[in-house]
Amino acid sequence: MSQEEDFLNKLATDLIYRFPPSFPTLEEERRHRKERLAVALRTFGRFGFEEGVAGHITARDPEHTDHFWVNPFGMSFKHIRVSDLILVNHQGQVVEGRYPVNEAAFAIHSQVHQARPDVVAAAHSHSTHGRALSALGRKLEPITQDACAFYQDHGLFDDYTGVVTDLEEGKRIAAALGDTKAVILRNHGLLTVGDTVDAAAWWFVTMERSAQVQLLAEAAGTPVPIEHENAVLTQGQLGNDLVAWVNYQPIADHTIRENPDVFE
Repeated sequence: MSQEEDFLNKLATDLIYRFPPSFPTLEEERRHRKERLAVALRTFGRFGFEEGVAGHITARDPEHTDHFWVNPFGMSFKHIRVSDLILVNHQGQVVEGRYPVNEAAFAIHSQVHQARPDVVAAAHSHSTHGRALSALGRKLEPITQDACAFYQDHGLFDDYTGVVTDLEEGKRIAAALGDTKAVILRNHGLLTVGDTVDAAAWWFVTMERSAQVQLLAEAAGTPVPIEHENAVLTQGQLGNDLVAWVNYQPIADHTIRENPDVFE
């Protein structure tokens, strides 16, 4: 080994790399999921993803896997703390917490979590550009590097029948999601999923921004798409949940620093 290689290897051992943590107990994992859920909700509030009482993010409980933690009905994303989160069972009953559950949150998320045991978290809100794109009844196009993360990896629920309060409608949404990371709900908005809360939150943030870019580009002219082969390559580079988790960390760090009460 040359002196240069030895020097570089020594430097590498001093670098701090961030990876999703693991936990020795279910209690510690539950606390972590709840903390990341509260941070994600504060982040959605910071980014203006609220529209009245609409919008919800869920995190599957690590022990009772048919239960999920979710933000309570009628509380601002910007105010939610860990202690405000509620635990909902597979029948829609609040089994832990002081607040009611959003009926639409249960109808949608219960069916997504049931259909996708690999999913830890799901995020949905009525963000501005997600709604605008959904009104066109079209998917994201591979016109930027970031949008390629969703190339051939998101669905379209091509229907609208009012506020989702029926479990059968939730099942149809879960079917449109399939085994992908996201689904566009026509005339409604976006829904994303991930194997961590952070991944689901990142997919929502970057999907919303990609929708905004697509709408801007189409308003200005005719976007030039990335060729299929390169879009597939880029999707393979950017489209997994670990990459999503890493991309989300600076956003979460900023939210935590600005909201020290979020863990209360």
